[in-house]
Amino acid sequence: MNAVTYRTVDVDGQKVFYRESGASDAPALLLLHGFPTSSHMFRELIPLLSDRFHLIAPDLPGFGQSDMPARDEFTYTFDNLADVIDRFTEVVGLDRFAIYVFDYGAPVGFRIAVRHPERITAIISQNGNAYVEGLSDGWNPIRAYWQDPSAANREAVRVFQAPETTVWQYTHGVPDEAFVSPDGYALDNAYLARPGADEVQLDLLLDYASNVARYPVFQEYFRTHQPPLLAVWGRNDPFFLPPGAEAFRRDIPGADIRFFDTGHFALETHRAEIAAAIREFLDAATRDQATRKTTFAS
Repeated sequence: MNAVTYRTVDVDGQKVFYRESGASDAPALLLLHGFPTSSHMFRELIPLLSDRFHLIAPDLPGFGQSDMPARDEFTYTFDNLADVIDRFTEVVGLDRFAIYVFDYGAPVGFRIAVRHPERITAIISQNGNAYVEGLSDGWNPIRAYWQDPSAANREAVRVFQAPETTVWQYTHGVPDEAFVSPDGYALDNAYLARPGADEVQLDLLLDYASNVARYPVFQEYFRTHQPPLLAVWGRNDPFFLPPGAEAFRRDIPGADIRFFDTGHFALETHRAEIAAAIREFLDAATRDQATRKTTFAS
């Protein structure tokens, strides 16, 4: 088993924290977390893959151990999160890599893929949505906030940052709550309780509308470039529904779609099964790409 290292790097004046494991010359996999978590969500997946892959998992700006610059110094939009992580990949020397995208990590990763399709070797989407049919009614209060970002509507979505909501996100839809470690949601709640973090997250919830508006762009990328795609989906996710996973096949007919009997944070209960699916999928994608290169060269 390869050791996991914990590093920080300066990205144009911002400190970005990341976890890294695996041989530097192995196929690379960039792991992008979601709300309200951090790269900590990958703590048990990384050791299951590091013998075969080079894994790098950063904390997004405003999350985890990365810098959370003041809102008058950094505008918290998904475009800007993608800018920082895009530049991060260059600073740490990733030139070609697969992406694992979850929740907020999906619109960040998909933006990077649209900008640099030649760099993306494959996509693993774990409850990382790109289709309107994947959005549940749980988004209705947030939709109201998008349509009218009044003080009242901003206050109404503050409930998504409540400690009990975080626990519910981890435990809703899981087959047995005893398999969900409390460490994950306790750490997330500690990060959410930092001064100023609540306003940062409310800004990002408002800007999530830009992701839905960008869905046609992401879908055009899928159709045009046909990246190998694996969807590993907690079927009981209260926010991102199974039709969102199935919709990938509309644009990538060969997409591999797998559902697991769990909720939003599928790695908490099904890390071994998801790791096995990733190994099988990425090994096949690597072989296919090698075959295409050999065929093209001949």
